[in-house]
Amino acid sequence: MSDVFEEHRNLLFAVAYRMLGTAADAEDAVQDAWIRWSAADRADVQDPKAYLVRITTNVALDRLRSARAQRETYVGPWLPEPMLTSPDVAEGAELSESVSMAMLVVLETLSPLERAVFVLKEVFGYPYAEIARALDRTEASVRQLGTRSRKHVEARRPRFEAGAAERRAATERFFDAVVGGDVNRLMESLAPDVTMWTDGGGKVRAPKKLVHGVDLVGRFLSGIRDRPYEGVDPSEWRMRRVEINGAPALVVDGPDRPMSAITVAVGDDGRVEEIHMVANPDKLRAIAEGRTLEM
Repeated sequence: MSDVFEEHRNLLFAVAYRMLGTAADAEDAVQDAWIRWSAADRADVQDPKAYLVRITTNVALDRLRSARAQRETYVGPWLPEPMLTSPDVAEGAELSESVSMAMLVVLETLSPLERAVFVLKEVFGYPYAEIARALDRTEASVRQLGTRSRKHVEARRPRFEAGAAERRAATERFFDAVVGGDVNRLMESLAPDVTMWTDGGGKVRAPKKLVHGVDLVGRFLSGIRDRPYEGVDPSEWRMRRVEINGAPALVVDGPDRPMSAITVAVGDDGRVEEIHMVANPDKLRAIAEGRTLEM
């Protein structure tokens, strides 16, 4: 029984993480799925993998409905919890995009049911008939949800004609400017209409609204290096390059913990259009633990 569950644990976590946007909630959903699996009569279960995905999806749906109410009162912009990924994840364009911070932000704008259908269909390739059984809906209604969610995501997801190598190189140039403190190179790397999300969750100092425009974003990024942050002097910061959610990222460490994680989305002109900075300590636990997202 446990062997079957463990065989599919990574898949179940991958589904739950894309549904919920945080590692902590995803792990709780997987644990709930284990409890239900342990208590279920499995005599008639012909496809354990499909059965476990169904359980996990419905647990995640219940959790997402509750979480949405909490996120409406969240202090400042809400961002997904960043997770470390291995380089081979970044090599698969579709897979890496499905866990990118930019994509997870877009998925937050879907209804819980739309998100479930999109994740199962567009990310994991499940047929509509199987999704309908998992969600206890008619296939026709699930197809409608799928069409609506796909159009919604397509209208809001970043569109990049440039290849992955070009975007990665542009991202590295931006991080070089941030790490090196080169203000001119930093400003040159930003798109005129760049937008920055800073998620402090009301627990650490961070802008409580989105920051728009090259001047304001550049000024903010240049200024944060000039004063202590949460009691840690800039001389004690350590900046390290990592892979987060399928893309290059920057983690700023203090003496005893990560203080922030930064990811970006780059446009076709090679300049940064979106910056996602997570500083809420509750959302940096997976990085602090060195946990890597599989799939």
